[in-house]
Amino acid sequence: MTALRASAVTAAACAAVLATALPSSAINSYNATPAPERTEVGALVATWDHDGDPATPDRVDWVCSGTMIDADTFLTAAHCTTDWPDNVRFYVSLDQDVQGGLDAAARAHPGDPAAQARAVAVPGTAHSHPAYPGPASDTHDISVVELPADRLGARWSFTPAALPTANQLGKLGPKGLNATDWTVAGYGTQEAARGPGGHTHPGGGVRLKAPVTFDALNDSWARLAMTAPQGNGGACYGDSGGPNFAQLDGRRILAATTITGDGPCYATNVTYRLDTPGARSFLAPFVALP
Repeated sequence: MTALRASAVTAAACAAVLATALPSSAINSYNATPAPERTEVGALVATWDHDGDPATPDRVDWVCSGTMIDADTFLTAAHCTTDWPDNVRFYVSLDQDVQGGLDAAARAHPGDPAAQARAVAVPGTAHSHPAYPGPASDTHDISVVELPADRLGARWSFTPAALPTANQLGKLGPKGLNATDWTVAGYGTQEAARGPGGHTHPGGGVRLKAPVTFDALNDSWARLAMTAPQGNGGACYGDSGGPNFAQLDGRRILAATTITGDGPCYATNVTYRLDTPGARSFLAPFVALP
């Protein structure tokens, strides 16, 4: 979906336009590198109706990022899995280049979005937080997609991301979090580029990673700096739901998920903490919590 909060359908259509007009990339262009080793990080793919005939889907695209948190549970954002047409179907792909796969599938299966989705991804069932959208203090912007573990495991090898313990970020506090190495990953577009028609966000659909640094913490949110002069990269449109890893006690922890940020994608990644009581209570029925 987006680093800014927007409807999934709008962002999906935007991603489709960008993917056909510009070369694929992900995360901001500065200080970013490919992330083929981050096999637990995936893309949320959707098929849906766009022509008024709900009998069959006629659109397919990747729409958000996310992370496998056990063998059959994909964590993403609720704004990625809500406000869709009734016949939406969600899939998860752990391919490094999802856009390239969709392009190849479109050539192999013209006019068949469902077959195109199956060519790159595995179907699943989405569960959004029932209280989304909540107040600004806690929007409950979290969801999971349950997947058939046998089909996923047969297709990709991955080690699920480790979740934080209860209030792990809060216990560290700003001083400890400032000293922590942070990494954002996802499939999203690049920062705003100026053009004759105004700002555009090129790229999208390839898994990349970039360093970010801690900025601020409150009850539900961790704010991470994406400023280039400090050596940071950052998230942008299409990275919503994707992981922000923190190196804690020698382990890579999935500390928070990308939710929103500044429009041009230059300054701040606002991420949803996963160590809070609200996030943990939502996740508890789906995954064993540390």
